[in-house]
Amino acid sequence: MAANDMNFYPDAVPTEPRDQDVDAYGLTHTGLVRPHNEDHFFLGALSREGLVDRTSLPSDEQPPAGEGPIVDPERMVSLAIVADGVGSGGGGEEASRLAVRVTVEHVQQGFKAAHKLESADPEAFTRLLSDAALACHETLRERAESGKGPRFATTLTLWLGLWPHGYLLQVGDSRCYMFRNGQLTQISRDQTMAQELVDQGVLTQTRAHSTRWAHVLSSAIGGQQHAPVVTRIVREWGTIMLLCSDGLNKHVTDERIAEHLANLKSSQQVCEDLLQEALDDGGSDNITLIVGRTVKPVRT
Repeated sequence: MAANDMNFYPDAVPTEPRDQDVDAYGLTHTGLVRPHNEDHFFLGALSREGLVDRTSLPSDEQPPAGEGPIVDPERMVSLAIVADGVGSGGGGEEASRLAVRVTVEHVQQGFKAAHKLESADPEAFTRLLSDAALACHETLRERAESGKGPRFATTLTLWLGLWPHGYLLQVGDSRCYMFRNGQLTQISRDQTMAQELVDQGVLTQTRAHSTRWAHVLSSAIGGQQHAPVVTRIVREWGTIMLLCSDGLNKHVTDERIAEHLANLKSSQQVCEDLLQEALDDGGSDNITLIVGRTVKPVRT
């Protein structure tokens, strides 16, 4: 486990957002080349009775309404997950689906306790998310070793949005970006062999994108190695968060992502526009993305 604390502190922390102050949307697409979609995503809120906003999980695997933790209804607690599976014979789809389901269940079960401890113990949510990643990893490993299915693995990128903090959990190379004050920042770090070589000084960042190691995972849920990283971010009104599988950033550059987010009219609109650009450039992989932002209400 690794933990980071990124100090994107605002000048002043405003009143907490309510449910109606959050604009979020997610979608997934098979792309134009792959025969099957091995991505899954989840977008929900823990402060509502109806937990799920949008998800690719089958209806019989979605969390039942009304089973989310009871918290202050004025405190918006958003949960977003992107998982990109790898494996043969449908193993990738099973891995990402299981990862999303198990992670949501674990966060739901542990949220109340972490919420109570948060003010006295700033590491409470870091532990909760790290434990969720471990539980998910063990579930996939046990299933693979039982012989009930093919060997598989998946990325797992999760955003838990409290206020004024947000927590990012990452394993693999599905990304999390933050767009604030006109600047795009990649919060996650690609857990790939190429990035490891960049960190060691063997490759330049520019060359790394074109090598065969660019999409070979150095860490994955259910894989030989898994290294969950939790990053805490201080939020402010108007910040845009983007989670995506690598099917998006293979075809849409960071510069173009920034342009789209700068011109955002709604989260649904920008998700659909980014997806279309990835498809127009070839759509060589499954594409999944979630965009969310807080919209400060106009006081009258």
